Amino acid sequence: MHYKWQFDVVKYRKYAFSFSIAITILGILFLMIFGLNYGVDFKAGTSLDITAAQSIDKAKAEQIFHDAGYEATVTLGGDNNTRATTRLDRVLNTDEINTIINQFKQAYGDNIVHEENTVDPGIARELGLKAIYAVALSSIGIIIYVSIRFEWRFAISAVIALLHDAFIVISLFSILRLEVNLTFIAAILTIIGYSLNDTIVTFDRIRENMRFSKTKTFEDLSKLVNDSIWQTMTRSINTVFTVFIATILLLIMGSESIKLFSLAMTFGLISGVYSSTFIAAQLWLLLKRNSLKRASAAPVKN
Repeated sequence: MHYKWQFDVVKYRKYAFSFSIAITILGILFLMIFGLNYGVDFKAGTSLDITAAQSIDKAKAEQIFHDAGYEATVTLGGDNNTRATTRLDRVLNTDEINTIINQFKQAYGDNIVHEENTVDPGIARELGLKAIYAVALSSIGIIIYVSIRFEWRFAISAVIALLHDAFIVISLFSILRLEVNLTFIAAILTIIGYSLNDTIVTFDRIRENMRFSKTKTFEDLSKLVNDSIWQTMTRSINTVFTVFIATILLLIMGSESIKLFSLAMTFGLISGVYSSTFIAAQLWLLLKRNSLKRASAAPVKN
């Protein structure tokens, strides 16, 4: 599809790089100062979901926890706010949980159903390490795959773009103080997959156009990259927009347990379509420019 309003993407690469660097620095500062708001999956504690037959008042529920000796922030959910969810930094034993449940029964009747999830310190550390391993191994696999299918310049550019997308989402969760749990890790890995798919499509078109072009100068290479981006723009927009609609609907209409997953996916999709256009392709262009310079500087053999 030919866009009448298309612009020279390559021309604005320095602005894109500056924007990404600024976001990265801001994210690093927030992570160093505030860190991440880890959920119970990555630190020792107990998660409680309490469901009543009637609507639960948030202030009253938090007062029940306060009276039991815990400072808790309660999130309401379910039909007519009949479910109260909280995360406690302490591992509660059976007696402590029963004390809280009995208080809720006194306030909202005997028809109380509860679900508890407890993570001890050892499991929390293990989950954290496995999450890091999952992201690291996926990045290594991507480097190997893209290097075999394309070349090392494509591989390096793709991985930097993917790490850029993951870090953008991590930074936003740190800045907004959103909870990081196992669904967040699932969202990061899913974002990497979607971003890689979009990047590979653009790279595939660049490689195809390289076969039928005679790029001798950086200007020729820039035009090829810009044309390749716009030739795949329709597919990228359609793919991202379709998934974007699904994530927005899940964010608005989904249950409380998947809202953070949907929010992370929303952030990641926006970052992914941006990085495949303004980061990955532009990084490859800069790496390829160095090879053109070496080729032009090489002495001509008689």
